[in-house]
Amino acid sequence: MRDILVTIIVFALLPRIFKKPYVGVMMWVWISVMNPHTQGWGFATTFPFAAIIGGATIISLLLTRDPKNLPLTSVTWALIAFVLWMNVTTAAALMPEESLVQWNKVMKIMLMTFVTLMLVKTKEQVHLLILVIVGSVGYYGVKGGIFTIVTGGTDMVWGPNSTFIEGNNEIALALIMTIPLLHYLQMVYTDKRVRFALTVAIVLCAIAALGSYSRGALLAIVAMGGFLWLKSQNKLRIALLVIVAMLPAVAFMPEEWSTRMDSINTYEEDQSVQGRFNAWWMAYNLAKERPFVGGGFEIITEDLFYMYAPNPEDLHAAHSIYFQALGEHGFVGLGLYLLLGWLTWRTGTWIIRNTAKRKELHWAFALARMIQVSLIGFAVGGTFLSLLYFDVPYYLMAAMVITRVLVEKELKKQATSVVDNKGPGSAGQFGQLSPSQSQPVARDSG
Repeated sequence: MRDILVTIIVFALLPRIFKKPYVGVMMWVWISVMNPHTQGWGFATTFPFAAIIGGATIISLLLTRDPKNLPLTSVTWALIAFVLWMNVTTAAALMPEESLVQWNKVMKIMLMTFVTLMLVKTKEQVHLLILVIVGSVGYYGVKGGIFTIVTGGTDMVWGPNSTFIEGNNEIALALIMTIPLLHYLQMVYTDKRVRFALTVAIVLCAIAALGSYSRGALLAIVAMGGFLWLKSQNKLRIALLVIVAMLPAVAFMPEEWSTRMDSINTYEEDQSVQGRFNAWWMAYNLAKERPFVGGGFEIITEDLFYMYAPNPEDLHAAHSIYFQALGEHGFVGLGLYLLLGWLTWRTGTWIIRNTAKRKELHWAFALARMIQVSLIGFAVGGTFLSLLYFDVPYYLMAAMVITRVLVEKELKKQATSVVDNKGPGSAGQFGQLSPSQSQPVARDSG
């Protein structure tokens, strides 16, 4: 039944992609992030929904007469440079055949990120993009939170099979990134029932993250929660939510959970942690020998660990977005990735600075702040996970860029209106400017 439902939804919406190409972006994000077809047990689990949606979206992009220019901001140029460099490192990969397989997957994600930047053009479409991301990940948060409560936290929460967020650590980080986006929705919706439902979803996502038994997620949720409190305009509400909901949730978790979290303090004795350190050293040693291009995709092999790892018999994935970038793409690749994150952050700061006192741009102000909080969670949690190519951060980056473009257009429009109103006799006709019109635009090269 689930297979049939997903198939009906996809094929029913396909014609709309050719009328409204941005619909294809939303469908792609839904399929690639939520992977609803993996929730069935029949033909849909292996059906190429993503390829069909992606193909239809690209065709509609080529055919549409609507504006489809790529916003060339500093973030966009950094992403272009990072993508081009990944192609260079693939050409010089130590494991060429295996590298090409992963290259194919990563380039599809990057291609659709650029398509998102080209097709999502309005405030409503940005908001819809956030809704799709929240719904896609939040589904597993609500489901996992209820599961944790029902089982008393004795069973571990996992993500959907054969996806980026399949593992307990990965789904936990995805949920942590989603919580600030849920709070953004609370900030822009006025209906009390909707806000209450979002609060319930936030609590369940946090409980599901705890139920994943992920130690990295615990560190990420602390960092994200602290930054969420700093960035929120409702600090009292956030504090009360932690006191009323989250502290009892931590106390609710069983002894096995507490024992696992306590092992953070004795990481020297933890084989899993030591295995990650071994993988980090392996990536660093490889990058020292090949500082520009690294080893290319798929460097976790017995031969390479024998050459570069302190303990060649302990094979582990990089378990860090930073060491993954370093090992696979060298110091240049890591530098470009960090630059991409920094420029995205500065873009958010620019949006916040220029919209803080403009009611008509409150949505952009709230979104930029919460995307920054979400990226803080990813930056901390990603220290311990191999999620360099996880697509959600790239879609949030695209949302940040598009939001800046929209804010710039609105500010330019207001500035033009102010100039027009300053013509002869305008003072008597229009009176003084409103505060929103008279606010200066903050300058920022980012």
